[in-house]
Amino acid sequence: MRLPTEPLASEPDAETRLFLRVRDGDPGAFRQLVRRIAGPSLALATRTLGDVALAEEAVQEALTKLWREAARFDAGRGGFWPWWRRILVNAALDGRRRLRPAAPLEAAGDPPDPAPGPGEQAEAADLDRRLAAAMARLPARQRAALALFHGEGLAMAEVADALGTSAKAVEGLLARGRAALRAMLDGEAR
Repeated sequence: MRLPTEPLASEPDAETRLFLRVRDGDPGAFRQLVRRIAGPSLALATRTLGDVALAEEAVQEALTKLWREAARFDAGRGGFWPWWRRILVNAALDGRRRLRPAAPLEAAGDPPDPAPGPGEQAEAADLDRRLAAAMARLPARQRAALALFHGEGLAMAEVADALGTSAKAVEGLLARGRAALRAMLDGEAR
């Protein structure tokens, strides 16, 4: 059964008239409207979701939203059916998104060991050694700025205060120090 797209000829726009009463807070009109739209709505939700139980939940959620948001309906922007279909399909799609299947736990496998392997440890130690040697060749203020900012995690203003200079000067020290380190480390790699 399809949701009607046009009002029935014998009862023009009956659902819209019922819904306008619902919007005014008439619970009796809501019960009548639900009886009229429940079957076609369940059919649409079932086609959308491919599962009757999920479709029933989607229709229930959409009907609840219909009651709560009745005041937002504007008959001048279109009839009841397009508005209702949008609410219903959104509820069905939201329900499907919430039910995305998770992979079985066995498929996840073992988590990777967070500890570095022997090769990674050797590489890290070598990089530390090369970095320390390059840092030792930097001018003292650049070395201090880099150590305070990157090593100690101080903010730019704190580094400036520790070095007795401005934050702008610290930016320059950091930029020159990083560029010099990069050049020294790149030169070793060649």
